[in-house]
Amino acid sequence: MSFPVDRPRRLRRTPALRGLVAETRLHPAELVQPLFVREGIKEPRPITCMPGQVQHTRDSLRKAAAAAAQAGVGGLLIFGIPEVKDRDGRGAWDPDGITQQALADVAEEVGDATVVIGDVNLDEFTEHGHVGVLGPDGDVDNDATLLAYADVAVAQADAGAHVVAPSGMMDGQVAAIRAALDGCGHERVPILAYAAKYDSAFYGPFRDAVESRLKGARSTHQQDPANRREALREVLLDVEEGADMVMVKPAGLYLDVVREVADTVHVPVFAYQVSGEYAAIEAAAAQGWLLRERAIRESLTAIRRAGADSVITYWATEVAEQLPR
Repeated sequence: MSFPVDRPRRLRRTPALRGLVAETRLHPAELVQPLFVREGIKEPRPITCMPGQVQHTRDSLRKAAAAAAQAGVGGLLIFGIPEVKDRDGRGAWDPDGITQQALADVAEEVGDATVVIGDVNLDEFTEHGHVGVLGPDGDVDNDATLLAYADVAVAQADAGAHVVAPSGMMDGQVAAIRAALDGCGHERVPILAYAAKYDSAFYGPFRDAVESRLKGARSTHQQDPANRREALREVLLDVEEGADMVMVKPAGLYLDVVREVADTVHVPVFAYQVSGEYAAIEAAAAQGWLLRERAIRESLTAIRRAGADSVITYWATEVAEQLPR
């Protein structure tokens, strides 16, 4: 009788052995917590399709930010939801708008304990729900939207954002924002570019969370899920324009893209575990169809294993509280 010489199972025998040789680890500093804040509410409002997540008041947002910082979470991504939307999304760059107020609140609350990130987009603020200024044909006008994004980025930096993150997938958005920031004395504010953002079916819960009025699709500007090489083109263009960090969104369904981006660029790579990924695991766990904590940890580990340096996830604070630092 012959026996195998190579026995990988030896290194799986105990938790301590498995931990000793683990190739991929999660750390709180590698996680980013998205947070929603809504204008005009007096109590946090639960988001039905995202169990455990809420639309915060400014006061409860401060508390959530402090809890995340205490847990060691690396960053906070802030989304403001206004009471009033308009055609051009002007509230997105209003110095007294909800996003700028929230960024100022959070920056004051956490100081340098974690990184405060502003999402540069118009969709939460437009009555039509699209990411930018619409042209006569009803499609998003790329260059008119760049001017708006520049104003949004400057307003967010003025409010105290440590990082700005353009998410609209407009051509030239990084260059326009970099020029605007530098021209207003914000040369030290980095840009985290949503560089490969796909036209995914997994954004639905987020759109409910921000009360989006979108009708139709975003396929004219977000990437086709069928394309992989195009993502590298988008990422390299953003880096050339001055992106300090790049992002792949969604994360879990695009691990091949995360891996290729990580192998291609020499800037930090983020991946966004989106609302639909979150909701799917929470819904299945609620039915007893999978083990919630194990599924969460496995999904995050897979994203890190694929090459993401940091993961944006709605479980960031919860997971960080469970991890060693």
